Amino acid sequence: MTAKPAAAAARATVYGYPRQGQHRELKKAIEGYWKGRVTADALMETARGLRRANWQQLVDAGVHEVPTGDFSYYDHVLDTSVMVGAVPGRHRAAVEADALDGYFAMARGTQDVAPLEMTKWFDTNYHYLVPELGPDTVFAADSAKQVGELKEALALGHTPRPVLVGPVTYLLLAKPAPGVAADFEPLTLLDRLLPVYAEILGDLRAAGAEWVQLDEPALVQDRTPAELNAAERAYRDLGALTDRPKLLVASYFDQLGEALPVLAKAPVDGLALDFTEAAAGNLDALAAAGGLPGKRLVAGVVNGRNIWINDYEKSLATLGTLLGLADRVDVAASCSLLHVPLDAAVERDIDPQILRWLAFAKQKTAEIATLARGLAQGTHTIAAELAANRADLASRAGSAITHDPAVRARSAAVTDADGRRSAPYAKRATAQRAHLGLPLLPTTTIGSFPQTGELRAARADLRAGRIDTAGYEERIRNEIREVIAFQEKAGIDVLVHGEPERNDMVQYFAEQLTGYLATQHGWVQSYGTRYVRPPVLAGDISRPEPMTVRWTTYAQSCTDRPVKGMLTGPVTMLAWSFVRDDQPLGDTARQVALALRDEVADLEAAGTSVIQVDEPALRETLPLRAAGHAAYLAWATEAFRLTTSGVRDRTQIHTHMCYAEFGDIVQAIDDLDADVISLEAARSHMQVARELAAHGYPREAGPGVYDIHSPRVPSAEEAASLLRKGLDAIPAERLWVNPDCGLKTRAWPETRASLENLVAAARTVRAEIPSA
Repeated sequence: MTAKPAAAAARATVYGYPRQGQHRELKKAIEGYWKGRVTADALMETARGLRRANWQQLVDAGVHEVPTGDFSYYDHVLDTSVMVGAVPGRHRAAVEADALDGYFAMARGTQDVAPLEMTKWFDTNYHYLVPELGPDTVFAADSAKQVGELKEALALGHTPRPVLVGPVTYLLLAKPAPGVAADFEPLTLLDRLLPVYAEILGDLRAAGAEWVQLDEPALVQDRTPAELNAAERAYRDLGALTDRPKLLVASYFDQLGEALPVLAKAPVDGLALDFTEAAAGNLDALAAAGGLPGKRLVAGVVNGRNIWINDYEKSLATLGTLLGLADRVDVAASCSLLHVPLDAAVERDIDPQILRWLAFAKQKTAEIATLARGLAQGTHTIAAELAANRADLASRAGSAITHDPAVRARSAAVTDADGRRSAPYAKRATAQRAHLGLPLLPTTTIGSFPQTGELRAARADLRAGRIDTAGYEERIRNEIREVIAFQEKAGIDVLVHGEPERNDMVQYFAEQLTGYLATQHGWVQSYGTRYVRPPVLAGDISRPEPMTVRWTTYAQSCTDRPVKGMLTGPVTMLAWSFVRDDQPLGDTARQVALALRDEVADLEAAGTSVIQVDEPALRETLPLRAAGHAAYLAWATEAFRLTTSGVRDRTQIHTHMCYAEFGDIVQAIDDLDADVISLEAARSHMQVARELAAHGYPREAGPGVYDIHSPRVPSAEEAASLLRKGLDAIPAERLWVNPDCGLKTRAWPETRASLENLVAAARTVRAEIPSA
């Protein structure tokens, strides 16, 4: 194909960039600060160095306009709360005493003060801190962070574009503060918030900003007429400001739909839209709306959420069409590159041919720059890049890793009966209670126990050859024995082996399944200083041999109490991997489910009576628009049932979910047909228990009474109080007592104290039940 040069030179840009640094320097500096080993000044200098390095890398790659303000010590939504002065009352004293410590207190809590609630950022695995607002909230502008980072970039000679969470999205992400009526709508505060944004925009303009980006991803979701009117009013008012920078309103993750004409008509200077497959409707919708005459369009044609190389010819065709719809077309990734690892070039254990299929943040910036050059100067200027891209795409399409006939034949043979338990829950529950002999309000944990420095050192020693496999496995056995002994002493009813051999709940399984690739340096921020390495789901999936049976069986040999087998479910295996984009997600989920089904069967055959298949990502993977919900939930729940339905009645199937809005998927939770579900509930004050009750959920549930994402130790009375709230919604014979999530990131002292308090709370409340 041949593209004519654009009338105005297309520019390359991105909306945001990974924060952590090549060696996760930010994580180490922040955690060092928390432990008192790093000073505040040293932490800030590390942060400045990372920002400088990020901007320089972008400029070196050919990016013309760099983002500022996207960098964060913990979370960009929390940064927005600070920027607009929305600090919860319980944290104000800490923030006033020390802004940095108060900031981290809002994120993590203290022993005496609870943190902000945390949940998923749209349908990603990134977690944000939920703003708490009420009718008495008073906003106040604090643009110091945004102005400071803008000035840093300007001083280095870059062309910066500050990036802010837009006012409508900020309010739509917020929740009523504790003590505020549940039906309070934060969006009613828009007129109070807009003058604060106006002041911040003025500060940025005075500091030298030509453009400011306002992110409004909430507008890609289904929105009411009142919400669309709020967006129209917000950008009418901000656009009417006389002394402001040019405004670029950005959306991503899906198509804008009914919000597109609202923003297209607004008196702003440009729109940034997602034009990847996830938002394919944006192109036709933009044309139907008459385009953006006189405005700038930033076209997100490079997928910012996945790691496969771009199809240059397809992207150039889209960009060529867009040239006729806007005054200026620039090239970008579809969203912030926060959601992908930093650099594929540092991977040494992936086949070089396969590595050519992958593009992490650094490679994506090069793709963006190449496309911008081709759009601006003609495709003849990027002929070599186009030829190499065609060859790499053909290599992937024809690879044996992507097509395993045996896997595909087994998947095609699945019937509806394969995804159903042989008996209804009531009959299964009777068999399970007789077999397990558990008390009312049985206690358990979610699966993982603290990953100590000794465990991480043992894995490093094994990789480096300092110990052999036998020495490593003896350390794992010792850890399992200690975890089992602690749980027995603490009085926990259903035990776990603690997962000391596992590096990550998805990666551990991916490394043992065919079709997956594991990275060594592919770190992605999940929340705060928690980083994960999502594996790459590259081809057809199968299980060569058992993955968990050995260590689960060993743990069971150490105790007479039941030990749960622990697996990660098929939807989460997809959601927390970089999934293949060359076949429907449902097809991939079925392949993973069949591999896990074999593991469940082997666990049961080895004597495991309780098997937990975690699906924390079920809600986060829900499509952002309701039109896609039914199809997704059909294949997602089928995949879970296919994994778990082959067991006997007396084998108890658990699942676990955390940090999501469960009310949207209660029917799907029911459709999983798990015998027991454990869910995050501590930070949300047992909201999920009430949602289950309102639905009439008929099976057993364990809404969490211990928030594991904070270092604070909940007292026995605090846990008992939450448990009593759970009993208001769920009958005692169907209520479990457990933490919100796994304990991998916690330290042993707080874990011991918290679990001992949890057991004490269960015993206290159990004694209050007349039939107990």
